[in-house]
Amino acid sequence: MAWFKKRSLLTFTVLILLVYASMRLTEFDLSKFKDFRNMIDFLSGWFPVDWSLLPDMLRDSLDTLAMAFLGSFLGLLIALPISFIAARNTSPYRSLFHFMRVALSFIRSIPEIVFGLVLLTALGLGPFPAVLAIMFHNIGVLGKLISELIEAADEGPQEAMKAVGAKNWFAFLFSVLPQIWPNVLSHYFYRFEVAIRTSLILGFIGGGGIGQRLFNDFKTFNYSSVSLDVLLIMLMVIAVDFYGSYVRSKVI
Repeated sequence: MAWFKKRSLLTFTVLILLVYASMRLTEFDLSKFKDFRNMIDFLSGWFPVDWSLLPDMLRDSLDTLAMAFLGSFLGLLIALPISFIAARNTSPYRSLFHFMRVALSFIRSIPEIVFGLVLLTALGLGPFPAVLAIMFHNIGVLGKLISELIEAADEGPQEAMKAVGAKNWFAFLFSVLPQIWPNVLSHYFYRFEVAIRTSLILGFIGGGGIGQRLFNDFKTFNYSSVSLDVLLIMLMVIAVDFYGSYVRSKVI
């Protein structure tokens, strides 16, 4: 059987050694869960939920949604044309293709929190630097993902449009984009979900929104408000997930 080949056994052995080494380096120890009293005491402070702060939290939630949506949407708008340059089969020049791939990798390698720290220092506190941080990172991520979709697209429609005299950009736009659009939407809505969670982290460093409120509630040990913060965050992510699935089903 394939499982008992020498190469498979060697791979399995290396994997076991890597897991063991990682557990040692990260001090992975399940025995630390033997005493749940601290966790129970901590979670008991979350209830009852303080519903009196709901109106203010809803406004902060809308700020977080706006940051995540705008950062993701602007990232998609910029990444879409860049991705055609970063795709091997649609890039006009090979040197430009390699340059764009390296540029996208560089942008993608910088976490949103780093962009946020730089922009918040330069532009001041508030949601605007957080939007830019999300946008920059999404340009790198979506540019990479969409360029791979373009490279995997069927070349038949492109060749047909070129055969009737269509220019390259026109052929790419109307033959490639319709093929990949459902998957582009899937990637966008996934990045939108990720951006909501990213907005929370950026809120910890002064980006505003419900992330900043959550951070302040934790610092002040206001756990009855923390529970409502977490509930609203969960509802936002679930709502975006369902809406993304609905839009994609309509497009397909």
